[in-house]
Amino acid sequence: MEDLFTTQNLVAFLTLLALEIVLGIDNVIFIAILSGKLPEGQRARARTVGISLAVITRILLLLGITWVMRLTAPLFTLSGQEISGRDLILIAGGLFLIGKSTFEIHEKLEALDHTRRTVPNTVSFTGVIVQIIMVDIIFSLDSVITAVGLSGHLWVMIPAVVIAAAIMIFFAGGISSFVEKHPTMKILALAFLILIGTLLVMEGWLPDVVHSYHLKNYAYFAMAFSFAVELVNMRFRKSPEPVHLHNRPRLPAKTSGD
Repeated sequence: MEDLFTTQNLVAFLTLLALEIVLGIDNVIFIAILSGKLPEGQRARARTVGISLAVITRILLLLGITWVMRLTAPLFTLSGQEISGRDLILIAGGLFLIGKSTFEIHEKLEALDHTRRTVPNTVSFTGVIVQIIMVDIIFSLDSVITAVGLSGHLWVMIPAVVIAAAIMIFFAGGISSFVEKHPTMKILALAFLILIGTLLVMEGWLPDVVHSYHLKNYAYFAMAFSFAVELVNMRFRKSPEPVHLHNRPRLPAKTSGD
């Protein structure tokens, strides 16, 4: 037990906590965008359930650490590149993020077509939670493998995951409200997710290139810089009321002659 409370473990704990918070922000943004499609009364519940599932996923993967590490063993070779189970999950997850984020941008920006009737919004709570679970698995796998590389003690890794989740749940409402209130920030967040999805695909296909050239650092710098620029734009923007994005095309209003 004395070996647990060491300077090395404390540094590993703080590093993991920071890592979980950084990765968690991406997760919270995606959860906020998905939960924003639900009725207002269900959004907070969806965020809490989504983040809680992310914690459970990470803890289960940490407890099944042997299985997780076997995912890094090569399964086959394609074009001279060894592909493991982890690589397949990262590639599939990255493609999912790119596709889903592109669909969301199209859905929120495409002009309304008033010449034809469209299917009303049928987004369900269960459907949103299923999508959140898929994203949780993607982020959790990469997070857990990194955590294992930093510390081999479960009693260092699990508290870091739980504390980071508590912080995310506390700030999730504020982040969601901020994203919903500022349409340009929502589109910017979706663009971030496309960038993250691209990085996941690259990390699954060419992990050595991603790590050798520190591509994640460049990507996070680009996201931080663009976020700062948008904050400046919001500060000096003269328009009193921003445009409102839509989740689904609305049905055309009936005229008095109908």
